[in-house]
Amino acid sequence: MAHIIVVGNEKGGSGKSTTAMHVATALVRMGHKVGVLDLDLRQRSFARYVENRQKFIAKHGILLPCPAFRDLPEVAPDALRPGENIYDHRLSQAVIGMEEEADFILIDCPGSHTRLSQVAHTLADTLITPLNDSFIDFDLLARIDADSNRVLGPSIYSEMVWNARQLRAKAGLKPIDWVVVRNRTGPQQMHNKKKIADAVQALSKRIGFRVAPGFSERVIFRELFPRGLTLLDLRDIGVVKLNLSNVAARQELRELMRELRLPGVSVEF
Repeated sequence: MAHIIVVGNEKGGSGKSTTAMHVATALVRMGHKVGVLDLDLRQRSFARYVENRQKFIAKHGILLPCPAFRDLPEVAPDALRPGENIYDHRLSQAVIGMEEEADFILIDCPGSHTRLSQVAHTLADTLITPLNDSFIDFDLLARIDADSNRVLGPSIYSEMVWNARQLRAKAGLKPIDWVVVRNRTGPQQMHNKKKIADAVQALSKRIGFRVAPGFSERVIFRELFPRGLTLLDLRDIGVVKLNLSNVAARQELRELMRELRLPGVSVEF
């Protein structure tokens, strides 16, 4: 069966779609078959990323590895079992339609709580939660005391992940490997950066996730999105000499892929 990767949190602007596209493209480039779904049915950032990539390939005639995107299938009401949620059924059918052909299925969730996102988390073998490196986004994981930064308890999102883990355990499935990815780290405000790092590490032991380095804030990501490209495509489109920022960003992706510890994946790019 395909290994299911879910990219999710309940905050916008944390780099979910950028993370999802780079992970999916890296896997395809390493020879794996990857199917992808975008559960943000309104914004569709991840879907547009793939669409932009397909348009770039068609326009320029450059053969670039591309994950196989699929929309959620439409379902007739009479196809539902009594009491079955239509979104549950659509997601289930999409996954079933890809899992026989794909080594990995990557699902990008919206930056809000939805029924689709909740169900997707229960399917996750690997859960990637991008987190901006600030205490504003740290609130996604836990409630903290404003004066001491002491953790008071898990957030609503952390409780949702806990519930997803419980459902998987009852179904006899393996535990979710939850990886929190620290995005938009920067050299400024080093004292605050250390406080966030310490808080995330302390919380990881309490509620059970691993911490991985993510992507810094770089212009290259915003420039690549309209063309559906990733850092790994630069040489294919004629960028022979990478600047220091591009090299550093490529190394960030390499480190992230190693830290994900996906089954059967040897990071070579």
